[in-house]
Amino acid sequence: MRMPLGTLLLLMFSVAAIAEDAPKPPAFTPTFKIGATIFADFTQQASPETKDADGNDIHPSSFNITRAYINVTGNLHPRIAFRITPDVSREVAGGSQQFRLKYAYAQFNLDDWMSKGSWARFGVQQTPFLDATEAMYRYRFQGTVFAEREGYLSSSDAGVSLRYALPRELGDVHAGIYNGEGYSRQETNDEKALQVRATVRPLKGLRATLFYDGDHYIANGSRERLIAQAIYEHARFSAGADLLSTKDRTSNTKPELEGRGWSAWATPKLGKGRELLLRHDHNRPDRTVDVDRNRDIIGVAYWIPNLQKVTSTLMLDYDSLAVTDKERETRYGIKMQLVF
Repeated sequence: MRMPLGTLLLLMFSVAAIAEDAPKPPAFTPTFKIGATIFADFTQQASPETKDADGNDIHPSSFNITRAYINVTGNLHPRIAFRITPDVSREVAGGSQQFRLKYAYAQFNLDDWMSKGSWARFGVQQTPFLDATEAMYRYRFQGTVFAEREGYLSSSDAGVSLRYALPRELGDVHAGIYNGEGYSRQETNDEKALQVRATVRPLKGLRATLFYDGDHYIANGSRERLIAQAIYEHARFSAGADLLSTKDRTSNTKPELEGRGWSAWATPKLGKGRELLLRHDHNRPDRTVDVDRNRDIIGVAYWIPNLQKVTSTLMLDYDSLAVTDKERETRYGIKMQLVF
């Protein structure tokens, strides 16, 4: 989607105009907070076997810091908040750690003009679908959710967005215009991604979501994602399911690929901080080719209780991806997250 500069400027100036017309609030003292997020693990690859430098069959294993965030957040004004989050992650090739920005945005709170919890953001920020999903699916430290893990979405991107909270906590609508390449890549063209998520809560504990991402690799090369999601939260378990439809055409010389997939997960609670993770992902990137990707995840987690403003979790997990009946990649791991 091409975004005319005039339209983008009009959106930004409209938010600024609303802020200028508001009554002056009482004196306010700016606040700042610093926190961190750490994902660490020990992982062993059970299959397939590989070979070491001398040709011996081995099962690779390693200790890893897969993610480390430094979160700097604050409020500069009753209506202005910000977040800056540097991200340290391991490069796929080479294995060295790289430092980059995951989030860097200003947030303009619109509670005085819309329902409480409404806001506008500008900068590198959370994308609408993954941010809302991970508020309920708490296992990003084990692995990303289905749409991101299959490479269809990024958790953060540069752009401008608006969230409108429905009255009486009945849901929300979050829409934004983004580069479309994700936070780890430079914008490559004049195409922009329009992402819209609408979530409703028709019953206690139940959330129903519809998400659309419309973008282009090139002028006539579509990059579209449509996701329908349902999540149910209960005192004894949480469960969710996603249905995914994709369209990808990276060049006019290549055919458009239409993909279909689904994911289902459940987290039964065993009491005293213990919890299971059961998940299955199924993806067919091209409907015309009989090649499916099936992933099974089984985990046992211990969420350390009675911590104040700290989240700490230990987990044993089994993660197995099958591309064909003869190709399966299986890993066992011990994982940890620390958030404060």
